[in-house]
Amino acid sequence: MKFPTSAFLFFAISLAASAHAATVGEPAPDFELSDQYGETHALGDFRGKWLVVFFYPKADTPGCTTEACNFRDNIYAIRGAGAEVVGISVDSVEDQKKFSEKYKLPFTILSDTGGRTCDDYGVLRSFGTMEVANRESFLVNPEGIVVKHYESVNPETHTQAVIAD
Repeated sequence: MKFPTSAFLFFAISLAASAHAATVGEPAPDFELSDQYGETHALGDFRGKWLVVFFYPKADTPGCTTEACNFRDNIYAIRGAGAEVVGISVDSVEDQKKFSEKYKLPFTILSDTGGRTCDDYGVLRSFGTMEVANRESFLVNPEGIVVKHYESVNPETHTQAVIAD
C-alpha cells in the first residue's frame, strides 16, 4: 500500500515535535517574548505563581477566539486560584494587539514570530512554509515545573479543565 506523502510528512513532523515537548515533572522551557504592547516577558517573571501557558495557532480565528474568550471570562476564577494566564502564538506583536483589544483580553498575549518558544515546548507545526503553534497548554507550578500538559484541547471546555486542576 502506498502511503501518501503529505500524511507521512504530517506524521513525521508530529513525532519530531513531540520528542522535544516540555515534560511533566521537568522545568518549563524558559522564554523571553514581546507581548501585545511590545513589552518583554520571561518565564521567570511569573515565578511564585501558578501559570497557564496556552498555545494557539492563529489569532482571531474561531477556535482561538473561543479559547481566549473563555480564559477572559474565567480570569477571576483562575486568578482566585493564584494563577496567571499567558497565551502564545507565532503571530506578530501587531496581530496580538488587535486580537487582545478586539476581545478585551485581560492577560498577556506573547508573540513568538520565530517559533523558538513554540518549538521548545514541542507545539510548533510546519505546513510547507507556514508555521503555527498546535493548540496545547501547560500548567506550570510556582517553582517553574510543568505539572500538567494538555495535549488535546477543546477550546470550548479547556478553561474548565484548567480551573479544576
